[in-house]
Amino acid sequence: MSPAPQRTQATASERLSRNLALASVLALILLCLAWELWLAPTGRGTLALKVLPLLPAPLGLWRYRMYTYRWVALFVWLYVLEGLVRATSEAGRGQWLALAEVGLSLVVFTACTAQIRQRLAAAKAA
Repeated sequence: MSPAPQRTQATASERLSRNLALASVLALILLCLAWELWLAPTGRGTLALKVLPLLPAPLGLWRYRMYTYRWVALFVWLYVLEGLVRATSEAGRGQWLALAEVGLSLVVFTACTAQIRQRLAAAKAA
């Protein structure tokens, strides 16, 4: 009995979830940088360092690395929590930026988990 052939092309739904995850991670990085450096900075802008853990993510997401999807789906909850705390403790522009961070983080989580579920289902079917 020969082994099952390996898939070489992503399905349309896998490409969609990858593109959505990639775009929302990039948007989250840009939002956090703009927020902490220009739009509503707190202190000297050192909170902009919070984007450092996200910087390796786009390359792994682009290359369909399952490990990247898994750690991003778990790690993004820190950004949800930070956004919720700051949405309830800040006012004005900072509050709206925090809510945008929560929204983008939830989109990242949803897209990453969709990618993981699709790939595991395809592997199971093969």
